[in-house]
Amino acid sequence: MIPIQTISIADHTTASSPNTHVIYIVKVILEDGQQYEVQRRYSQFVKLQGCLRDAYTLPPKHKLSTTVFPLAWIDDQLITERKFGLAAYLNHLINIPEFQTNTIFTQFLSSQTFDTTSFSEILDNPPAMISKDLVAIHNANGNPETNAAPISAAYYPTWSADTNPPHKIDFSKFDILFYAFVTPNASSTISWESGSQDTLRRLVASARLSGKGTKIVLSIGGWAGCQWFSRATSNATNRTKLTNALVGAVHSFGLDGVDIDWEYPNSPGAGNPFSSADSANLLALFKSLRTSLGPSKIISSAVAHMPWNGPNGTSLTDVRAFAAQMTYVNIMNYDVNGASSKPGPNAPLGNLCGSSSQPRASAQAALSQWTKAGMPASKLLLGLALYGYVSKSTAKKLSGSLMPDPSIHPVAHPRSPLQDISTAPAGDLSNMWGQQIAFKQLVRSGALVKTHDGYRGSNGYTMAWDDCSDTPYLYNVARTTVVSYDDTWSLSSKAKFAKKFGMAGCFTWSLDQDDGDTLQNVIRLNLGKR
Repeated sequence: MIPIQTISIADHTTASSPNTHVIYIVKVILEDGQQYEVQRRYSQFVKLQGCLRDAYTLPPKHKLSTTVFPLAWIDDQLITERKFGLAAYLNHLINIPEFQTNTIFTQFLSSQTFDTTSFSEILDNPPAMISKDLVAIHNANGNPETNAAPISAAYYPTWSADTNPPHKIDFSKFDILFYAFVTPNASSTISWESGSQDTLRRLVASARLSGKGTKIVLSIGGWAGCQWFSRATSNATNRTKLTNALVGAVHSFGLDGVDIDWEYPNSPGAGNPFSSADSANLLALFKSLRTSLGPSKIISSAVAHMPWNGPNGTSLTDVRAFAAQMTYVNIMNYDVNGASSKPGPNAPLGNLCGSSSQPRASAQAALSQWTKAGMPASKLLLGLALYGYVSKSTAKKLSGSLMPDPSIHPVAHPRSPLQDISTAPAGDLSNMWGQQIAFKQLVRSGALVKTHDGYRGSNGYTMAWDDCSDTPYLYNVARTTVVSYDDTWSLSSKAKFAKKFGMAGCFTWSLDQDDGDTLQNVIRLNLGKR
């Protein structure tokens, strides 16, 4: 087969038999200059993805209203994002050498009928795009439809009370809210920020009055709140003090559990004291909490892509003892790359091109690494970022980052409210260079605009897609600005990934950064929740 140079979705048309559907015109250009077109339905893309069993998730097939047929079906704006996503998927495939000669893929791109019934051999030979570990996880979880309903959770920071007061939260969108943060202190008890206890009382009261069953869990730590963790867990006396303080808060406020956000055991994190005994002491804390809280309360922990560091400074290879005490492990799949002149993705789904300088730092890698160490997928919550990074850069593509490798120690869960950028000219993000930016700030700044079926770049920003991480980015060369972020498409991919591989569900950092409930709605939909 002559190598493929480019693939695009050149156009689309509609058909009404056997039912109303869109037909996508796939244009293939070969390296020798030859070009041709084939027609494929969305369902055939689904068959292709299913047979190849690669980890790239297709854009969702949105239900288009038939009450306004045919206008809804011929409106390019309505399906532009789906065409963009399907074209990105095909270009992702042609960049993988194994797929260039794959029988299924070549048939999909040929003029013949695409029939997948004879391709059972692919099940025994999964391509390199998805690791054998993930195939094993998928097989072990059986039919995801029969698994427990996935969890849809979010972190609710104390500083968001003004912009997102508890009484205005739609609790039907959340199974769990992690209230962040209290911090351990020098006395091995807990410290509260000014006003945070009152906010927590209002949050619990609003959740209970909603009748939606949303659980409220107290989170302790955060990036800048871990100075005393190592000391507070270092011996039985200190652990008892910390346990009593946390359990006391659970009972006093009527909470549903405790979340330990220690960044990070046996690692300096934000310059904190640490010890080779940290992970063993953390396990002892979990055991103490479980004994005191009983079996029904939630005990969770926000973690990096790799398991906690053991006494030798490398990741633990066996976390089954932790799993026995814990309800959930919250994987912080974000801050993989920060802002730099060579920006990279903030929250990659995977190392989809095999070219990442941080192959251990992605959703796929984290799932494999944690389950290999003995943490069941059914206890893992996948963290989703509702923010991105603003880089001063003229790059038109994402690449690496100047940040140190954070696959062990991402700089996660900072303690700060959103910056007010309302006075800046439309599209001007220069005062955000080098910083995180909430998704809703991208919209309010004019860099993103909401359309019929997602969000598009505006005010000179071009929206592009990084196939290697399955995430979007914006660039504006004139403004020397690049933004790596997540949107409806990338979040739907990650939620589908979590559901497909039997994970416990997803959580977001953080509730206050959404554009209303738009992103949360997409996450819930792709977890199979309404």
